[in-house]
Amino acid sequence: MFVLIAGVLAIIGTLAAGYYFAVRPVTLRIAVGPPNSDDVKLVQTLAQAFNNQPNSQVKLRPVQTDGATASAQVLADGKSDLAIIRGDLEVPKNAQAVATLRKNVVVMWVPPAAKGKRRKGPKITKIAQLAGHKIGVVGRTQANVNLLKMILVQYGVDPMKVDIVQFPVNEAVEAIRNQKADAYLAAGPANSKITIDAIAASSHDGNEPTFLAIDASEAIAQNHPAYEASEIPAGSLGSADRPEDEVKTISFSHHIVARKGLSESTVAAFTRQLFQIRQSLKSDFPLAAKIETPDTDKDAVIPAHPGAAAFVDGEEKTFLDRYSDYIWWGLMALSAMGSAGAWFAGYLKQDERNTNTSQRDRLLEMLKAARRSDSTDELDQMQAEADDILRDTLACFEHGTIEQGTLTAFNIALEQFHNAVADRKALLISMPQNLQRAATQFRAAGSA
Repeated sequence: MFVLIAGVLAIIGTLAAGYYFAVRPVTLRIAVGPPNSDDVKLVQTLAQAFNNQPNSQVKLRPVQTDGATASAQVLADGKSDLAIIRGDLEVPKNAQAVATLRKNVVVMWVPPAAKGKRRKGPKITKIAQLAGHKIGVVGRTQANVNLLKMILVQYGVDPMKVDIVQFPVNEAVEAIRNQKADAYLAAGPANSKITIDAIAASSHDGNEPTFLAIDASEAIAQNHPAYEASEIPAGSLGSADRPEDEVKTISFSHHIVARKGLSESTVAAFTRQLFQIRQSLKSDFPLAAKIETPDTDKDAVIPAHPGAAAFVDGEEKTFLDRYSDYIWWGLMALSAMGSAGAWFAGYLKQDERNTNTSQRDRLLEMLKAARRSDSTDELDQMQAEADDILRDTLACFEHGTIEQGTLTAFNIALEQFHNAVADRKALLISMPQNLQRAATQFRAAGSA
């Protein structure tokens, strides 16, 4: 019984500990950059919202990096659990998609010529005309430069025949006002303030910039799966005539990805919390409301994490679903422990049980001897021995060595012994003294 109780307590303790560790909040490290970017501010806001959310199962700890490329490397090195990366850059092999943070569009434009200043060569209206010109790229990331080169190659323009210059975000507006380049490229959300301010700086004297359409967007998307054919809606870049008509372009996404080995239940909890609070963040971050679920198709560019896919497909596992096998095996182990404990307890009490069996046999022998005894002294000795056997038998019953049925059988034998002793004593007392003495002498002679 002691072993069985100990086993039950051990199983209950294990289950309680498992439940505690299963539901306690998990802190996930998320790599994001560059510093002071909208992505960093969004992640910091998410972390605060997760901390303030009742019964939050996941908490976030931002790990700032120099940009999307560095964030991807941090995840690849296993130094973070989550990361925000660009879909058109090299994706770490251990990365799986959790959500699409935002979609970015590529905007290319040519500023109007300044008043009183003649532009060299014909007016640029197509990307194929950019050879021999200086092209400014908004932002310091090399990824945007690579993006521009990819577009130029698609239109047959040798990147070596154009002069590419990058402008930091905080210097882009001033550089554009001073016409530091003949054409510009910016990549970001459709309503990005950085892009809108840069285009506004290109406008002067009532003249608007010329937007360059990426008509080969379908071909680019076909050759480079990380990009999609897209459009820039008319009037979506700061004013009703920017652009005047819809402009074809390409788009790419920023993704929240998780480390491949991260627990499925943890990622499912993170995804659920993310989509629960995204609407509450849209006042501070309008783009937060546009966070989308990942592509769960098997041929997706970035495979979805099983935890995120379970949330999207409505197949999240409950606590019992996840741990039912462990509970079942625990019950099986408890049963096995009970059987083993019973066997071990029986083994330990085997000697005591054997002793009691021999004592019961001795009691039966004394029963037969009492019916033939001719001495009250001998009967008294057997009575004392029977009392000792009774005391030992009761002790065995208390220890669990013998069962109730065995004790009942012993009581019957003991009662028969007492009756035999009482009857024999009565018979001996009723016999004449001389007959009793003669019987004693006769017995002594017979034994001689």
